[in-house]
Amino acid sequence: MPIRLALAAVLLLVSLVTVDPQTQQLPASLPFPPVATFSILGFDPATGEVGGAVQSRVFSVGNGVLWADADVGIAATQAIVDVSYGPKAMALLRAGMAPAAIVKAILDSDPDPRPSDWTKEGRQFAVMDAKGNYAAYTGPKATSWAGNRGGKYCTAQGNILAGEAVVAGMVDGFEKAEGHLSMRLMAALDAGQAAGGDKRGMQSAAMIIVKKNGGVWLNNDVVLRLQVDDSEEPLKELRRVVEKWNATQRRRR
Repeated sequence: MPIRLALAAVLLLVSLVTVDPQTQQLPASLPFPPVATFSILGFDPATGEVGGAVQSRVFSVGNGVLWADADVGIAATQAIVDVSYGPKAMALLRAGMAPAAIVKAILDSDPDPRPSDWTKEGRQFAVMDAKGNYAAYTGPKATSWAGNRGGKYCTAQGNILAGEAVVAGMVDGFEKAEGHLSMRLMAALDAGQAAGGDKRGMQSAAMIIVKKNGGVWLNNDVVLRLQVDDSEEPLKELRRVVEKWNATQRRRR
């Protein structure tokens, strides 16, 4: 690792660890409930693409759960959310840390500024590098049912779910599906919903897939970025757009 990158990584870790919770200016109360969500991160070794997809009974779930960088990988942060976990995970991936080490570093350095009503023990997040290696965490106080399940080149995680069958079904759906990574991620979301999904229902969904210079136009690493912000059937709408995009790609080839 170049000296500058190594130094940057050390400084970043120090800044993460030495945050003083007493100096943080936080609101007296939070105007939103825990985000009930199920998500999947996946890698396609044939194309080198890495991506993620998510569904939740919350408005515009895509705005805070998925974080991706084609050079290093992808992350998902959900449940008792600290959105900073996403950019922190990307920074640590850029510094060369492995997903499991990143999960531990971020958790250990979380100052847990609101343990009574927004505890870090309820957080849930997953990290996958650009080669498909991953790690995931579900806090013991995440709203039940909450958990994660790993598969070959994929990790599924969710909270306030109908049960463990949701994440198990997502992994199975991903591994059995064929075609582009977008279709496999879509199959995982559909399988999770078929197993009961979010106990509260459906509202929004999102998907992102990245690869270095894999997007259209010049210097674009975004292969696909889709959001359904508010819909009675967000997965149906997300699938419609995913299938349309895949049909367009076939015509181009």
